[in-house]
Amino acid sequence: MARTMWDSSVGKKTVMAVSGLIMLLYLVAHVIGNLKIFFGAGEFNHYAHWLRTVGEPFMHYEWTLWLIRIVLVVAVVAHATSAYQLSRRDIRARPSKYVHKKPRASYATRTMRWGGIILGLFIVWHILDLTTGTVHSGGFQEGHPYQNVVDTFSTWYGDVIYIVAMLALGLHIRHGFWSAAQTLGVGSRTRERALRATADVLALLLTAGFIAVPVGVMTGVVS
Repeated sequence: MARTMWDSSVGKKTVMAVSGLIMLLYLVAHVIGNLKIFFGAGEFNHYAHWLRTVGEPFMHYEWTLWLIRIVLVVAVVAHATSAYQLSRRDIRARPSKYVHKKPRASYATRTMRWGGIILGLFIVWHILDLTTGTVHSGGFQEGHPYQNVVDTFSTWYGDVIYIVAMLALGLHIRHGFWSAAQTLGVGSRTRERALRATADVLALLLTAGFIAVPVGVMTGVVS
């Protein structure tokens, strides 16, 4: 039954909706944690350390964090795979020839497609920058996330990459939240205005919250 569900377009859209909501919940928690940087190095570094000790002594050091990472990886892979397969299915379903000029994809479709690609590339860069330190601009300091963040956003390219990605994220959330609501049967005519307003507010708050960090470093508020 699970295989049949996955093979259907409805099943793939459902997987996209559920995985998208999982990532959205993570983003809400993530932006709240990021904003702790405005309370100083001690507060931010303590928060980063706490993430690794959540669940102790029942959970071993970093086990909870790794569990969250695994869930997120599964969600990202499921989301991207579903999106790609639905896109390929849509292309195959189109007639090979059109009497008139081939219609272009809608603005929302193009935004979601390219936004997803940008975010996928950003996730790789973000991990290599602030998790492993592989492409970090300065001397990566294990256990000093505050200084690592300041180092990253003290470079023009670090700011540009992050801000562009967060703008893409905002658009992705704005369109994705609405689509997920429709897929999961939450949307209706009476709820349309409320759902669109919720999508707009979520996208705006998350985008502003994430961008506030590089702006804080650029303006010297965080240093």
